[in-house]
Amino acid sequence: MKTRLTTKMIFTLSICLFTIISNAQDTSVEKSTYGIQAGVLGIYAHREVKLSNEIALRAEVGMDAGLFGGSFYPKNGYLITPVITLEPRWYYNLEKRISKSKNISGNSGNFLTIQTSYHPNLFVISNYDNIEIADQISIIPTWGIKRNIGNHFTYETGIGIGYRYIFAKSVGYTKNEGETAANVHLRIGYRF
Repeated sequence: MKTRLTTKMIFTLSICLFTIISNAQDTSVEKSTYGIQAGVLGIYAHREVKLSNEIALRAEVGMDAGLFGGSFYPKNGYLITPVITLEPRWYYNLEKRISKSKNISGNSGNFLTIQTSYHPNLFVISNYDNIEIADQISIIPTWGIKRNIGNHFTYETGIGIGYRYIFAKSVGYTKNEGETAANVHLRIGYRF
């Protein structure tokens, strides 16, 4: 009788332990995910690769847009230029989302990141002729959220303040320049 009770207890504890371990292994960013996103001022293709259970490295290429105007220009203008971004993302609330039975597929969660973006002076699309941008790099600590809408659609928002360095000499100015930069984005996307 005692052996039977001990066997049942060991079996029950084994099942509980296996369930806990299985759930702990599921609480992780995805091994790899990729998709496209469109924001208010741009369109981007991205890929995230797992570095640890809570950290993913995101690489992104896209087109950023900007608007300009004022008394110096006879009409308002726009420009569209390429951007390359690399950012490690720490998805810090995956455990909490799982404990509340919320979806974390596609790395759906809150994140902290250091967004590093490079705008090369490759080409500019604009309603003005002969517009150039200077090469520039920005490093912006950012807080954000990413959520799923169904199986493939996502939305994402983020906000951060950081630093931008503009290589202005490359387009004819006398000195390069550094300044405070902001990252405020709202995007909707499709995950493949």
